Amino acid sequence: MSFIDSSPGELAPSSSAARASSAPRLLVVGCGGIGGIVAAHLFEQGHDVTAFTTNPIIADAVNAAGFRVRGEASPGTVRGRAACELGQDTRPFDYILLATQPPQVEEAARSVVAHLAPSGAMICLQNGLCEERIARIAGPERTFGAIVAWGASMVEPGVYDRTSSGGFVLGRLDGASDARLHELARILEAIGPTTVTDNLAGARWSKLAINCAISSLGTIGGDRLGALLRHRFVRRLALEIMTETVHVSRAVGVRLEKVAGTLDLDWIALTDAERVAAGSPGLFAKHALLLAVGARYRRMRSSMLAAIERGRPPAVDFLNGEVASRGAALDIATPINAAVRDEVLAIAARKNKPSLALLRALFDRTRALVGAPGSLRPPAAPQEPFAGAADQPAAPQEPFAAVANAQAVAPYEPSVTGVDAQAAAPYEPSVAAADQPATPHEPSSTAPNAQGDREGV
Repeated sequence: MSFIDSSPGELAPSSSAARASSAPRLLVVGCGGIGGIVAAHLFEQGHDVTAFTTNPIIADAVNAAGFRVRGEASPGTVRGRAACELGQDTRPFDYILLATQPPQVEEAARSVVAHLAPSGAMICLQNGLCEERIARIAGPERTFGAIVAWGASMVEPGVYDRTSSGGFVLGRLDGASDARLHELARILEAIGPTTVTDNLAGARWSKLAINCAISSLGTIGGDRLGALLRHRFVRRLALEIMTETVHVSRAVGVRLEKVAGTLDLDWIALTDAERVAAGSPGLFAKHALLLAVGARYRRMRSSMLAAIERGRPPAVDFLNGEVASRGAALDIATPINAAVRDEVLAIAARKNKPSLALLRALFDRTRALVGAPGSLRPPAAPQEPFAGAADQPAAPQEPFAAVANAQAVAPYEPSVTGVDAQAAAPYEPSVAAADQPATPHEPSSTAPNAQGDREGV
């Protein structure tokens, strides 16, 4: 259903006092993983909220049995309604939370912008840099960004699994102070700790670096985060992806922010020496941090892979593709992000099938692009500090407790099945598997990771 677009130039400046009612009206667009859980909490708190989805199967399930939420800080079953249409006589909304996947976010914004109050705001819950796109539709004064620091999935229509705890970081691209941000923060506190930043761009680019690595490699590898990050060559690819993203962000003048106050992308980016070294204390510390992330968020599964399985376009052009295109415009080399983008698109075109072997092949053929060592055996040292994983790749133990233990990274959710997991589609394949941790078993040493255990970090 389409609606008439409003011209941003005709919109009144933002003002909370301009509202007819003291209670803000909320619209959640998209009832997938993130959208469904956000809507459930807002309904539970008694807010004036409308859930909107273009998928009638999801709407029917929610309207029949409510939002059924399980997992971290679950509200259980929450009664609420999901609409598939918004009438022209619908009262304007003060906040429209866009919880679709990035490829659908502009269409979603255009379809509901006529229902946004002149003093209201649209909020981008997507990964990537979607605020710039939405600002062209709703206007810069009516566009907020919300970085989601927790994960979720919709395991079947109307049934949601919150896979980790966390909250939100809110802000405007121009960094301006805005009373509406603080009002929205108070509303979202029911879902998780919410902070307001004056450097949304810095937080967004840091999160982009993480998502470019975690979500895309999860798509190519076809497995959950915990299983993949136990392979040294996967961690190396992740570090290279994040390093390229950091280089591009610096070139556009972005001051990176720690993700949820804990993950420092400026630190984790590889130095020139580390990019060609077979091993070093700095490399071991960075690999240890990724191991801790994988251990803490082992259940995360790439929603780009889920989107492909459902026949939907993956969001890779909003992640690695964004980095590659901006890097090309600035004459900054981003060969790993470009190669990852191409591989994900080949999987979407059914030319390749996700697997650890496919991910290993990507690693091998990109060594010449980065000048990094290939299958070099790292120096012998004690086993890595994750007891019980006998088939884990070995690496020297580092005194990394201050930066790499699971508690240090717990506030941040890599969001592999987080914000980019909310496609408004009937359900995710392999529902039973979606509920189970995927870390107890690794491929045997005769599988591709027998090679993976020998490259330098």
